[in-house]
Amino acid sequence: MKRTSRDIRTANRYEVLRQIIAASPTSRQELAAATGLSLATVATLVGELLDLRMLTEVGFEDSAGGRPRGLVAVNAAGGALIGVDIAETYVHVELFDLALNVLARAEEDVRPGESLPEQVVGHVAAAVGSVVMQAGIEGARVLGVGVSVPGQVDRATGIAEYAPNWDWHDVPLLDLLTEHIAYPLYLDNPLRAGALAELWFGAARGRGNAVVVNLGTGVGAGLILGGGLHRGVSNSAGEWGHTTVVLDGRLCRCGNQGCVETYVGAPGIMLNLRELSPDSLMLHPEDQTATIHALARGMVEQDPVAVKVVRDTARYLGAGIATLVNILNPEVIVLSSWVAAALGEPLVAEVREAVARHALPRPLAATEIVLSPISPAPACLGAATFALEGALSSVTQRSPRPIRPMPLK
Repeated sequence: MKRTSRDIRTANRYEVLRQIIAASPTSRQELAAATGLSLATVATLVGELLDLRMLTEVGFEDSAGGRPRGLVAVNAAGGALIGVDIAETYVHVELFDLALNVLARAEEDVRPGESLPEQVVGHVAAAVGSVVMQAGIEGARVLGVGVSVPGQVDRATGIAEYAPNWDWHDVPLLDLLTEHIAYPLYLDNPLRAGALAELWFGAARGRGNAVVVNLGTGVGAGLILGGGLHRGVSNSAGEWGHTTVVLDGRLCRCGNQGCVETYVGAPGIMLNLRELSPDSLMLHPEDQTATIHALARGMVEQDPVAVKVVRDTARYLGAGIATLVNILNPEVIVLSSWVAAALGEPLVAEVREAVARHALPRPLAATEIVLSPISPAPACLGAATFALEGALSSVTQRSPRPIRPMPLK
């Protein structure tokens, strides 16, 4: 799809604000050097962000032999953003200032049998109300609420098209949320939320091409290509968890067999453990989180069963990631979400070895494999960034200053 001049301008606005968040305070000259944009373009974009009260002027710095340079910084108090992470077992909500510092958190449990859309929306509304109250801010300061919901999402219409764990089909989630939440709403899924969080604040910042592998109950890949989020033509890019890694393998919730997710998602890891050691004390049959954390402790203690389960999981994960390396040739692959966070660097080390056995040497040499530095809730941070990008994309272009005609002689 061809990008319009408005799309390009919006992308430039994102890039300028990303740089300011990364290195605040900074000058317009430093921003031009860091982004590759002209000084005139940077000056206009900074002016727009100052008009929005997202930035503030914070003084001057001396420049070699010239006039002092004006410095700008993020105006943390200029607004608030809310990120909502809807997961299969919980709804987690965080409220941020414009520097993306967390000001308030709330969580609601989603118990088995509470997965009707109206019930989930009730949890979201309660948690959003809680963080606004905790932060003690005026509603007018909330620039937007970003919502990350599992499955396939039509972000333009706000419809949750398919959430397999809850058997949701074409749920008008945005309309349901609008009945309870008065702020602007932006809806997408955890793959995009995780990728945006890494692009703005994490391991993908400053990288033109990156893959953020989401390891949770479900599995997928957020794609950053050419410096921006890649969504695909129907906002479905990144469903890498449903690529086949074992022919005629385990039955997946998507209806196919042998998908990556069935071996490296939390339920798949539990099955890996059950097949190896059915009576293991690390296995909590009804509790994914407890099982994964028990395996993590077992890895630290070098329990042979835990070591083998994580190594076997990394073998499947490495084979799948090698395909991403070969096809996309990214600068970095980031392992993200709660399973990756729990198993940590021991998992990353095993994955690196497994990827090296399957990926082609040339693309592998250019790819770093790292653990996400964002914790504990990258999906909340990414969802808040949906709202930040939404606020930035709605800005109308500043009219250029009129050029005064030269006086006739």
